[in-house]
Amino acid sequence: MAYFPMLIDMSNLKILVVGGGAIATEKLKKLIDFTTNITLISIEIEKSAKELIEKYGLTLYKRAYVKGDIAGFDIVIVATDTIELHRAIYEESRDLKTLINSVDNTQYCDFIFPSYVKRGDLTIAFSTGGASPAFAKQLRQYIEKIIPQNIGDFLKDMKSLRKIMPKGKERMEYFDRVVKEYFKKHFKQI
Repeated sequence: MAYFPMLIDMSNLKILVVGGGAIATEKLKKLIDFTTNITLISIEIEKSAKELIEKYGLTLYKRAYVKGDIAGFDIVIVATDTIELHRAIYEESRDLKTLINSVDNTQYCDFIFPSYVKRGDLTIAFSTGGASPAFAKQLRQYIEKIIPQNIGDFLKDMKSLRKIMPKGKERMEYFDRVVKEYFKKHFKQI
């Protein structure tokens, strides 16, 4: 199955992470790039997850998952070693409008986490549809090296200009010219 590459505004979505180990922490680090409206449920929480919870004011319920806990959440990430729990949460979600990511169990996923680069407003995602996350990671690391560090500032300036310049052909031509100049200055020509 192919996954549709969709970028979504998560600022008003409620996120639940079930699990508190290394993989849950990895997912948590990615989510925090986009929202802090995150709740965790786990009996045990590793140190780096606890630090993120405290730093970003996330909600933690230090207990086992109970059927019904996903109610009211828009997105649920299940990051535990218990495959039966992954299946049960996925099945529970079928009657709700809740998207599920079941770490390392694509049969219980509505979506997968891509490898990505984020610099300000620029987000580039890489995915192999689960075929080889290692390949997606290597490709991300390669691309990450060629993206200029100041690209976030450049895009911030472009966003500001878009708000004040009137729409039309002249604006389009201006932006095309400015972006081409930026590429010429900051990217190696292939």
